[in-house]
Amino acid sequence: MTINRPQLFAGAAALLLAAALPCAVFAEATGLSDVKTRGTLRIALEGTFPPFNYQDASGNLAGFEIDLGNALAKQIGVKAEFLPTKWDGILAGLDTGRYDVVLNQVTITPERQQKYNFTAPYTVSGIQIIVRKADADRIKTAADLAGKSVGVSLGTNYETWVRKNEPTANVKTYDDDPTKYADLRNGRLDAVLADRLVAANRIKQFGGDVVPAGDPVAKELQGAVVRKDHADLRDALDKALVSLHADGTFATISDKWFGTDVSK
Repeated sequence: MTINRPQLFAGAAALLLAAALPCAVFAEATGLSDVKTRGTLRIALEGTFPPFNYQDASGNLAGFEIDLGNALAKQIGVKAEFLPTKWDGILAGLDTGRYDVVLNQVTITPERQQKYNFTAPYTVSGIQIIVRKADADRIKTAADLAGKSVGVSLGTNYETWVRKNEPTANVKTYDDDPTKYADLRNGRLDAVLADRLVAANRIKQFGGDVVPAGDPVAKELQGAVVRKDHADLRDALDKALVSLHADGTFATISDKWFGTDVSK
């Protein structure tokens, strides 16, 4: 499989690392050379975002992006080092060089592309409305969110979308997923907006107490994020993605966590 950047991003047009060390010491350093010299690819993720990344029963990090991160690092010839970070500070940490790449189901948007480099998309998803099963008949579409309490993660594209498309909704922001879903289940929220792939996992997790409200309201593409001045690291990650698709590794990882190829 060949990943062609213009072709992949054409469909997303509408959606459209070195660490920060003293310039006098590493003025010519690039993201990729620093990674190879260090021998580790420092990957930021939330660690509370199943099935993408979370702590399992033994306290170890697990999930789709953990497996993908390990596979990407191996392709580059280094080891993966995972650094759990809250979402509201995750891109700022990339700016300051705390890590080399963010791998946290980050949606590719024109605003983010102005400031960061994205790899080719590794998932195709969308914004899904999730409600309690008892409310499935009264909340079916985006228009039904008018006047409702809607939970979203702070600073996400879900927050941006609902404020723009349903300004009368009572938007409540959260800095973690568990609290948001707890408030939905106990009636403090009428609906939650989430990634459709995450939604499927949550619906399964809660045994049918929550359900999707219709189809996703917007298609989205997600990619790994690196600093704007580290295009060489972005290119190395893209090359690694091509290899993982070609040898079947990506499909195996995707099937393990979702039962399907989430890049399509």
